[in-house]
Amino acid sequence: MKEQYIVGRNPVLEVLKTDKEIEKIYISKGELKGSVKKIIGIAKDRNVVIQYVDKAKLNQIAQGANHQGVAALVAPYDYYSVEDILERARKSNKPPFILVLDGVEDPHNLGSVARTAECGGVDGIIIPKRRAAHVNETVYKSSAGAVEHIPIAKVNNIPNTIDSLKKEGLWIYGADADGDKYYFDTDLKGSVVLVIGSEGKGLSKLVKEKCDFLIKIPMYGKVSSLNASNAASILIYEVVRQNHGNEKE
Repeated sequence: MKEQYIVGRNPVLEVLKTDKEIEKIYISKGELKGSVKKIIGIAKDRNVVIQYVDKAKLNQIAQGANHQGVAALVAPYDYYSVEDILERARKSNKPPFILVLDGVEDPHNLGSVARTAECGGVDGIIIPKRRAAHVNETVYKSSAGAVEHIPIAKVNNIPNTIDSLKKEGLWIYGADADGDKYYFDTDLKGSVVLVIGSEGKGLSKLVKEKCDFLIKIPMYGKVSSLNASNAASILIYEVVRQNHGNEKE
């Protein structure tokens, strides 16, 4: 099994706050200030092995990513089941809110979506097992460690999974350029599943047919579509606004 690394100060700090198994933390020699000092302190409290290495070693581990002098060797990501996500939603004090990614292939996009979803209170993310980005070091970095705080499930068949979610009483809203209504004119209150399509291709035909509603984001420029993570961010926070907009901190 391929070793999995998390690189960057914030992602490593976030994973240290969880129960995830961390085999070793690599620190660049001389990087002993600020957040790196905090990482070292938490790692020692958790009895995680710390190895001080040359920058070249971290460059090799990071494979071009900005490691900021820190990397962690961790156990592979432990995916959840759809039932795990539904159970998490049932235990919350709010309507279920689930995100389905229909073939998002760029790990940077998956990481960015996971970060926004975690901040927006999404109960979980569902991705396909094939022809899609999966959780790796790039996703950890792009999500700033958020993937350790939000369940991600891999499924064999997205359309069948949507059918199962419908049976649980959730409404399915697909993001589509040819949608029937703009997202801000759509009632997104209650139990919501947002479905975001792949980069370039959007939603697959069968997934589109399975959605209860197709919603769109207005486009006034010359570029005809948004990045998948940007579209997800807009729609996630519209659900947040409609369901929690009147809440006070």
